[in-house]
Amino acid sequence: MKGKKIAGVAAIAIISALVALFIYTRFLERPYTARDEGTEEQWPAYFTNVFTVPQEGLVDFSEVAENIVHTVVHVKTKTIQENYYQNPIMEFFYGESYSRPREVRGYGSGVIVSSDGFIITNNHVIEGADEVEVTLNDNRTFRATIIGRDPSTDIAVLKIDSERLPYVRYGDSDQLKLGQWVIAIGNPFNLTSTVTAGIVSAKGRSLGLLDSQYRIESFIQTDAALNVGNSGGALVNINGELVGITTAIISPSGAYAGNSFAIPVNIVKKVVEDLMEFGEVQRAIIGVNIADVTSEVAEAANIDELKGVYVTDIVPGGAADEAGMKAGDVIVKFDGKNTDTTAELQEQVSKKRPGDKVQVVVLRNKKRLDYDLMLRNISGGLDVVKAGVESGIIFGVRLEPLTLAERSEYRITNGMRVTRVQDGRFEDLGIREGYIIFEVNGKNVSSYEDIKEATNNGTELESLKGLQSNGTYFSYQFRR
Repeated sequence: MKGKKIAGVAAIAIISALVALFIYTRFLERPYTARDEGTEEQWPAYFTNVFTVPQEGLVDFSEVAENIVHTVVHVKTKTIQENYYQNPIMEFFYGESYSRPREVRGYGSGVIVSSDGFIITNNHVIEGADEVEVTLNDNRTFRATIIGRDPSTDIAVLKIDSERLPYVRYGDSDQLKLGQWVIAIGNPFNLTSTVTAGIVSAKGRSLGLLDSQYRIESFIQTDAALNVGNSGGALVNINGELVGITTAIISPSGAYAGNSFAIPVNIVKKVVEDLMEFGEVQRAIIGVNIADVTSEVAEAANIDELKGVYVTDIVPGGAADEAGMKAGDVIVKFDGKNTDTTAELQEQVSKKRPGDKVQVVVLRNKKRLDYDLMLRNISGGLDVVKAGVESGIIFGVRLEPLTLAERSEYRITNGMRVTRVQDGRFEDLGIREGYIIFEVNGKNVSSYEDIKEATNNGTELESLKGLQSNGTYFSYQFRR
């Protein structure tokens, strides 16, 4: 009897174990299974969507970076500055003041754009430099010649004496889209051949960084990391095409803080071509003063949309004036391209040269009007400007012709503006940047050639008349 009880208990235990095993395997088993021996366990399905990263479609920058890095160079500059000191003892021996030359070194980046050694960099990288040196990615070093520079776009062109160099091909910055991948290559903090990547964050940014009267700012904004030394470097798309020249960052600390900016290559191309061919940028002028359409402007001008470029004033004798445009017009298209902001209009105009014909679409009293304009140069003419002809250095100052707007503002018919002063006769006279010279040796002057002719190639100076920066007249008369 006792044996039967034991058998019954064992049977119940076995049945209970089988029932428990059945319930566990059917209802409580964890949702993963072991693979065959030698394989890993399979993750639960609900984790798979969280942790598994698809490999197809990922962007691989390695090939582009490997090719483009050889086209980016390290630009180093040397400038000798005179520091003036006041010291009673030194003044006793050397006069009222004495100077001690100091060597200042700078650095940046550049991009090779031709096999025979033409290089693009930023104007602010080489401005004022006495010597410019370029180091290639293979560590070869060359003394560079400055072919030309343009403060209005912050672009400069260098040339080194070498052949069969690797170079980058131009892309099309107009085709860039927000969110598109871009790669930046440069030399931050003197660390050569540094590659970073990001996306296009915005286009047509105007930051007010450049101080030139004809500044053109329509930057590409990215989140590719840039720092000091990246200026003048390459911004390329995933096809390895140059779409911009890296130029600036906005940062409270001076180091990268999430925003970086590049000059669109479609602006760069035209500036580089002009500097290489003429030594000066052929700047086309519409002949208008402009502003963005803000809420206040839209309300005052009865404009429905906050788009377009508001014409605040028309320059007499300019292209817009001759075509019949008026103050209060809103430019919505230039040469077939929409112009929603002043930066977009400036970018499109910067691609043109004096003498080019374009169509401009404006809104006036909510009506659409089409105008055909023939763009002018800054002097109001149609001719191209060559370096050393319309601008140059004489008597130690650099002079540039006045624009139509400046002539109208100062109510004069001719003149040249002083844009740079260095050692020379004019500096001794107290001539400063911003002064306007309109008469030399009794002759009206409107060009560098006029001054050369009036002074017998810079050898004779008998009289000088002009305007100071505050608008007051000055006049000098010299004895023969």
